[in-house]
Amino acid sequence: MTTKRLYYEDAYTTRFKARIVERVRVENDTAVVLDKSYFYPTSGGQPFDKGFINDVPVLDVTIREKDGALLHWISKGDIWSDDIVADIDWARRFDHMQQHTGQHILSQAFIRVANAETLSFHLSDETVTIDLEATAVQPEHIEQAEFLANQVIWQNRPVRIRAATTEEAQQLPLRKIPPGRDGRLRLIEIEDFDITACGGTHVNATGEVGLIKIVKLGRVGTNLRVEFCCGRRALQDYRQKNSVVNRLTAVLTTGADEVVDSVTRLQEEVKEARRQIKRQQTSLIQLEADNLLAQGKKKNATTIITRVYADAESDAGHLRTLASRLTKEDNVVALLGLAGEKCILIFSRSANAPGDMNQLIKPSLQMLGSASGGGTAEMAQGGGPAANGERVEQAIARAERLLLGQL
Repeated sequence: MTTKRLYYEDAYTTRFKARIVERVRVENDTAVVLDKSYFYPTSGGQPFDKGFINDVPVLDVTIREKDGALLHWISKGDIWSDDIVADIDWARRFDHMQQHTGQHILSQAFIRVANAETLSFHLSDETVTIDLEATAVQPEHIEQAEFLANQVIWQNRPVRIRAATTEEAQQLPLRKIPPGRDGRLRLIEIEDFDITACGGTHVNATGEVGLIKIVKLGRVGTNLRVEFCCGRRALQDYRQKNSVVNRLTAVLTTGADEVVDSVTRLQEEVKEARRQIKRQQTSLIQLEADNLLAQGKKKNATTIITRVYADAESDAGHLRTLASRLTKEDNVVALLGLAGEKCILIFSRSANAPGDMNQLIKPSLQMLGSASGGGTAEMAQGGGPAANGERVEQAIARAERLLLGQL
């Protein structure tokens, strides 16, 4: 049995009586079909209504394809009485009415300022978007369309519902003529501004939309995606962004119109500070490498450097950079370690130095209780569990003895 869809004519009723004419069970899910309903199902880019039937939460509302019945999916349990009282979540319903009517206004505004048709519309609990033909929209059109849309809202134009046959609709300035139900179309008309076929819920006058604000632009293939918000969502968006701006002005001790310049200046200062730090780090690494090279052990023509750092004074990145700098010199082998909550070994050699670092590091890692690590003949690294400096020094000393035996 098809459900009489009362929301088509009245989007403002939120409490009504009806009768259950069918119960549907799919695995562990239960739905009821009512003889009439104001609940809006997911359709046309608009989400479903939520609410209660005899105080049982309605979790979803869908359309059964075979007969057009509305399936009201309820939480676990059952509704034993056939005669029910239903309540629709008004805050959610009115939010959808604001967003959907706002979409009609904004879509028509883009046609008028840029001749850009809306190709698709999506409304969720977080965002509202329309996709436009991107080639038709220039940067200046965005603000122009937004301003025109808000003018229509401020004029508080009536929003009317009317029906028409497909033949009648072809004589009207509709943005798009979809297939009708039983040869008839439901039209939403914003007085002297827009008329379009739509099955969604809408406000009675444009002033109820409150405000339209475009918040983001993006590309989807060759189309332009316009994200916007209306009414309560626009207020929430403004509150959030105004709070951010106020905090920034307080931190930066500047006016709101100077925030961008202040942040840009700070970004440049941070970039320059990072460049200076990098130059200083390079100089320090060079000094450290020179000291280690001077203290290194000589065997034949090879310089062997061993050094263990505590995790408070170094990290894996520092060890890798230092090893790279040391082995730029001829005939150098660097056996470096990091002690602390997680120990690290990094073994590296110059291209013309002897030894296979991958083979040297494996027994050292085993001494540290780890088999995680390896690399190439020129460079290998690995890590293990927590170990103090003495234990890491013993692991490196073992590698050094093995290396010396090969020289």
